[in-house]
Amino acid sequence: MAMRSPLPVRDGVGATRLHLPLTGPWPTVGAYMAERFFHLEPERLLSRFDRGEIVARDGTPLARETPLGAHEFVWYYREPPIEREIPFVVEVLHQDRDLVVADKPHFLPTTPGGKYLQNSALVRLRNLLGIPELTPIHRLDRATAGVLMFSTRPETRGAYQLLFERRQVEKVYEAVSAVPEGWDAASPALAGRPFPIVYRNHIEKLRAHVCVRVDEAREPNSETLIELLGCDDRVVHTLLRPHSGRMHQLRVHLASLGAGILNDGFYPTLLPEAPDDFTRPLQLLARELRFVDPLTGAPREFLTRRVLQDAPRG
Repeated sequence: MAMRSPLPVRDGVGATRLHLPLTGPWPTVGAYMAERFFHLEPERLLSRFDRGEIVARDGTPLARETPLGAHEFVWYYREPPIEREIPFVVEVLHQDRDLVVADKPHFLPTTPGGKYLQNSALVRLRNLLGIPELTPIHRLDRATAGVLMFSTRPETRGAYQLLFERRQVEKVYEAVSAVPEGWDAASPALAGRPFPIVYRNHIEKLRAHVCVRVDEAREPNSETLIELLGCDDRVVHTLLRPHSGRMHQLRVHLASLGAGILNDGFYPTLLPEAPDDFTRPLQLLARELRFVDPLTGAPREFLTRRVLQDAPRG
């Protein structure tokens, strides 16, 4: 069972929990945290103890002299980073007692992390709707736009999470790729495979790597059905139905077929990190979610209102 935070959600952001060692070379909790967060000026961190901003499991504020071993966990609010505003709006497609379904724009992360705090779909929606318990049931990459589902109540959250864990949610995406070499609109195919294409490979997430690794020698653990929606002399527009949920799966599969998604800085080639160019979003869209509601047994369907800017015209 999840450990409940003693601190309430503040400005749409929950408190951070830190697991402390019970023994070690640090005489106090403050000394351990000063070394753990070495990038911060020590006195600046320790002054947070003096202000009562670092608390134990029961909400009791800790002093900078609190000995190591007195508590196994502490909670605190992250100091907000200086954020670049992401100038796109997350829209609410549906809201009921148990669910909020949103239409996430490109560039906006699902949850806070790193240099994004207020500029995340979760925090924006918590503040917009006044629901501090709001929690994502699944996630979309920051670069991907489209349908994203949230739970409003802990009592029913698990039932919806199980749908995703058991692959009982039908997910449909769209992507736009540059016309690949050798493309023949009269006989469309990718890497010599005519549509529809069922593509499989083995995807592995490596620790401390931003890209996944493909191992063609291993048994496939990912599968996508790829259908053709249209094309013109510039681009190919595809419909993607993932039958598994590996990290970056759709981006990897299209890149492996020679049709890497437009504006993808990861696949097939990892480009140097650069500031966001809001005029060139990744051309990947989470278009639809379908499932049978685990509480009512009724079929549910949610569709994005967004379109990919580089899709063929007409």
